Order: sequence, then C-alpha cells, then structure tokens
Amino acid sequence: MELTEKIMYDASFRKDSSFEGIFWMGVKTTGIFCRPTCTARKPKFENVEFFSNTKEAMLKGYRPCKVCKPLETLNVTPTYIKELLQEIAEDPALKLKDYDLVKRGLEPATVRRWFLKHHGVTFHAFQRMSKLNTAFKKLQQGELVTEVAFDSGYESLSGFNESFKNIFGVSPGNNKSEKIIDLKRIETILGTMVACADEYGICLLEFSDRKALPTELKNISAYFNANIIQGENSHFITLEKELDEYFEGKRTAFTVPLSLVGTAFQKQVWEILKQIPYGATRSYQEQADILGNPKSVRAVANANGLNKISILIPCHRVIGSNGQLTGYGGGIWRKQKLLELEKAILF
Repeated sequence: MELTEKIMYDASFRKDSSFEGIFWMGVKTTGIFCRPTCTARKPKFENVEFFSNTKEAMLKGYRPCKVCKPLETLNVTPTYIKELLQEIAEDPALKLKDYDLVKRGLEPATVRRWFLKHHGVTFHAFQRMSKLNTAFKKLQQGELVTEVAFDSGYESLSGFNESFKNIFGVSPGNNKSEKIIDLKRIETILGTMVACADEYGICLLEFSDRKALPTELKNISAYFNANIIQGENSHFITLEKELDEYFEGKRTAFTVPLSLVGTAFQKQVWEILKQIPYGATRSYQEQADILGNPKSVRAVANANGLNKISILIPCHRVIGSNGQLTGYGGGIWRKQKLLELEKAILF
C-alpha cells in the first residue's frame, strides 16, 4: 500500500498511533508541524504538507507544535511494535507471518512500513536477521550446525546454510573466524539513536538521522572485519539504563565499556573529550593545548567530528573560541539541548 498524502491526512484526522514515527504533518497556515496523534484542531487538507522526519520539517521553516511536542517525544515506538520486538528477543526462532499479525489485529502493511522506516528492512527480514544472529553466536560457542539449524526454526539444513551464507558470507561450518557487531535502535527524548557493540563494549552511538551514519557503520565493519547485525548485547542493557538516567538528569558520568574505532591520535583526542566535566565546555584550542600541540586545532576538530560515540564521549561540550556553538553531527539543536540539560547554557 502506497503511503499517500490522503492516507496520512486521514490517519492524522483519526489520531492513529500506528503511524507514530512514520510521518509528521506541517500546517502551512500556522507554520508548525505535528505528530500524527496531535490533539490540536485539524487543518484543512489543502493547508498541510507531510514529512518523513522532523529534520525535513525544520529545514522547511516549521516550528514544533507546543501541544504534541514532536521533538521531545520523537520516534516513540508504538506499544504493538515493542511487544513484537520483545517476543523476537525472547524467542528468535519465532516466525510471525502476515496472517499472525492480522489475527492480533495488526495491519501487516503498517508493521512493514515501520520496520522499513526505522531499520531499513521489512519485518520478516528483521526476524530472519535476528534468528541468524542468535544462530551465529551458538555456533561460535561450539554447538552443532544441525542442532542450531532446527532450533532456529529452519525446516531443512540446506535452507539454513543458504540463509546463513547470504548474511555472513561464509557457510555455518566456517564461521568461527568471523566476528559480528550487534546493532540496536534506542529511543531518547532527542530522537532515535543507533548503538553498536562487540564483546568489549560500545563502538557506536549516533542519532539515526546523522548523514555520516552509513559511512561510520562501514568503517566499523572494516575495522573489525565484522558483520553488523541487528541483535542484543549485554552492553546495551547498561547503555540504555545509563542513557535514561542521563536524560533524567540523574547521571553525570558513564560506566558502560567502550570499544573505540579510530587511529591512535583520534583515540587520544577522544580521551581528552571524556575529561571535560559534566556541565562544562572547552574550545578546540583548549583541547589542542591540553594535547600539548597548540597548532593542532584543525586536526583536533577533525578528530572530534569523527567521534562515533556521541554523549558518552561528549563532543557536544566543545565550542568555538568565540563561545558560539559549532558543528555537531547530531544537529546544532541537539547540541543546544544537551548543553541545556547539563546546565551549560551559553546564550
């Protein structure tokens, strides 16, 4: 089903929560944009336009609605999606078909749209990836290929072998030399974030709309010679808990382990970033001075920009020498919000 403007308008008129995170509606007569479930009076069809993300709306000059606050509750995961994700996490061998979704009162096209929007794959492809991710780990722990294949819900060994090779590029029997990086989508009050982790710690934490994200994922994959697959990781549990506490103003430092991807110089710069106290800021020049090379301002700024672990490595605390906010991969508005959260308002 094509997501037409008429469908989006009707969904907004009904305040249909299943379209949360799928589109946002701009009102031409007021200059504001809203979530599909906004309770404000609905405008006429000819006075609206639709956006696939809040960034597009803001670039068009729209302001966030004060009623539904689209920036503060950005990309909220609908309850029915959370329940599906929980079921898959608890039983990776589960295979929910469109018929099963309909029996639960869910529209398969809506579920498919949500997964394409937030994960870049269909719901069914997401299930397959989760299943194979679990199988990969079992094989690395020494379990037999045949047992893993049937425990994962495959009806034939050949089907399992083919699916496994399509994802990992090797047959199940030759996987022990391969490595995978787990990936998870995390909701925050400033928008959706994407996290990656290996066995040692978090190697990426970025807002999902950052333009450099695809390149960063490729760099991490090449750095570790690993496949990045949707999946759970013990470090995600700590990360989500500490992020929640941070955004609630209850945490000023993080303990979750990091697995850095970068050059020796970049790691040195990032270590200096981690030393900036909560609620404080530094300039690029001050960073260069601490590094012991006052003339390396440009190189320091470049290393800051290549930081793949936002918030935990607080590059948002770096400002220009004139006190103004400078570039930030997650967007200047997010940098401002983070500094406000840490009570380091500069203007």
